[in-house]
Amino acid sequence: MKFIKPILIVLAFVFSANTLFAQNMIADPSTWTFETKHVKDNHYQLIFHLKLKEGWHIWSLNPGGDGFQIVPSFKIKKNDAVIKLGAFKEKGNAITELMDGVDGKVTYFKNKVDYIAELEVNNNTTLLGTFKYQVCDDKMCLPPATKKCSFEIKDAKQLAATNTTQDTNTAVKSEASYTPSSKDVAQASQTITSTKEESKPIPSDQRSNLMLIIEGILGGLLSIITPCVFAMLPMTVSFFLKRSKDKKTGIKVALQYSFSIVLIFTLLGFLLTLVNNKNILYEFSSDWRTNLVFFGLFMIFAFSFLGAFELSLPSKWSTLTDSKANMNSFSGIFFMALTLAIVSFSCTAPFLGGLISEISKGAHIGPLFGFMGYGIGLALPFTLFAIFPQLLNALNKQGGWLNAVKVTFGFIELALAFKFLSNADLQKGWRLLDREIFIAIWVVIAIVLALYLLGKIRFSHDSDLPKNTWDLPYLTVTRTMFAIASLVFALYLLPGMWGAPLNGMGAFVPPMGTQDFVLNAGGSAAPEEKKEAHMYADKMKLYEPEAVRKFGLDTYFDYQEALAASKKLNKPLMLDFTGITCVNCRKMETQVWSNEAVLKMLKEDFIIVSLYCDATQVEIPKEAQFESQFLGATVETLGQYNSDLQATKYNSNTQPIYFFVDGNEQLLAKEGYSYNPDVALFIKHLNAVKAAYKNLHP
Repeated sequence: MKFIKPILIVLAFVFSANTLFAQNMIADPSTWTFETKHVKDNHYQLIFHLKLKEGWHIWSLNPGGDGFQIVPSFKIKKNDAVIKLGAFKEKGNAITELMDGVDGKVTYFKNKVDYIAELEVNNNTTLLGTFKYQVCDDKMCLPPATKKCSFEIKDAKQLAATNTTQDTNTAVKSEASYTPSSKDVAQASQTITSTKEESKPIPSDQRSNLMLIIEGILGGLLSIITPCVFAMLPMTVSFFLKRSKDKKTGIKVALQYSFSIVLIFTLLGFLLTLVNNKNILYEFSSDWRTNLVFFGLFMIFAFSFLGAFELSLPSKWSTLTDSKANMNSFSGIFFMALTLAIVSFSCTAPFLGGLISEISKGAHIGPLFGFMGYGIGLALPFTLFAIFPQLLNALNKQGGWLNAVKVTFGFIELALAFKFLSNADLQKGWRLLDREIFIAIWVVIAIVLALYLLGKIRFSHDSDLPKNTWDLPYLTVTRTMFAIASLVFALYLLPGMWGAPLNGMGAFVPPMGTQDFVLNAGGSAAPEEKKEAHMYADKMKLYEPEAVRKFGLDTYFDYQEALAASKKLNKPLMLDFTGITCVNCRKMETQVWSNEAVLKMLKEDFIIVSLYCDATQVEIPKEAQFESQFLGATVETLGQYNSDLQATKYNSNTQPIYFFVDGNEQLLAKEGYSYNPDVALFIKHLNAVKAAYKNLHP
């Protein structure tokens, strides 16, 4: 939940956890063969046999983990001879364990695994298609590969083609994709043989699902203290107890009511699960347009919580459900719970919206667990107060603190709304919310919230502060503590306006590359140096490392331009093959580049060119585009150009890695320098490169 823990992490950094450590071009360690197996009549099996070299693995169709593993997927082209083609299942010795760099347990296969699909045909034919996969070892993952496949069927019985609705619905569609859905995975898991003697299905991502349940429960409990839910709590529980013939019956009714709440939200989660195949929720939530939609929704929620207007679903919905509510049957109690869900929409919607965003990062069945947890959290107080009705007396002393809670949530919604806008801004490069502007907005929101909690700002619907025995208003300890926390948060963010790293909030604030004003270590503004306008700098400077922005390193983004600069300035060239989404690249920049000795050498003795291999949003000129044999596609973007360059010229395909050359592209070190945050080792390497360059260019 967005209200419980910082989960708005820049997703791009997570994707790069697999691109680690390699130096040289690594051959594909996988061998694929294809088989068509006759089962009976016109029923066949399409089988992909995969063998892997020692030390390599491939992710399961249901890998678990943090949801970012690239699983095998299969596409078979349309063929008139095919009557039905089922989903692919996997069969092999599955391994499930914790793995460094991955959140939660993951499931994968070593050595060999088969992928099998059931097939029905009406004639002999040859099936053509493609499949996509990624293989990894214990240090890195190779880039995803796409290959062609062919299956020949020679002994099928010729059947008369039919045009029935059933055949039409089950025929293979053109370029049909067979990335596993949650239903397919459930079927596939039954075919997997465990490493133990007994066959066991692949376990789901238990930690992720458990976390979603916990976050859902916390979100439901937080929803209770919102005015539109809290006001119904004593009223509903009292209704149960007073209308029941005894306390035992009242508790039974309350349990049925609570179960109905859980059931309603579980059903809602189940409906979301049905549309969550192929990680649709994740793809949806990470799109810049979706972030704009969430920005608008959270602004609406914020204004509603601050008292501008009241959100509600159509009144006829609550009227209809309320008319069916009674205590004489479970269906009547269910409709009472449904009425609660409808009339409390204005307070529960923001929590559910945040939960959906968190769910989108989890497994296919994440919505089911998340919403079930939310229902449990929302229903739990109704059961507890029914069992311990004496606690209801405390609720009658609620006073005006409920509205203060609602307004506080409004400020939180406002802050999160700008985070969604920042996500879209970064993806599209609009530069609407540069780092200092974003931080300024959050600082102001935190200060205004603190002033509100201290009673210095009032809204029209606020109650008066409580008064002491001298009839003077006073602050409660709880309210004072929250005000202090808000002020501390504002003061912590404030140095970020001048370039402080804010490591604790690094997942929230925009990257340092968007910062326009940075103070140097001595406390004065870093001097502005007049630099030439390098190619692609207008688009790529957004992603420059903190060391570059903070300490004035002059970096290039175009390979040919950097070679020319190396010749002109008579300096060796450091090729920084990196990525916008590369975690280890950021670690090298923050732990090694920022070292004072390293920084001095990079700034004075080298030409640096940052070659982003995932800069697919930046197009290169038409005259520079060409067909890449390595990529198997036309090179149209800067990222494609750098990827092809790294593979064809420097026999490497992973990041981060640094190659050192002179202006004539002659290597100054035999091998590239891959990820290693040992500062002393990097300095030693730089000195060796400088010496080699002086020998070639005295």
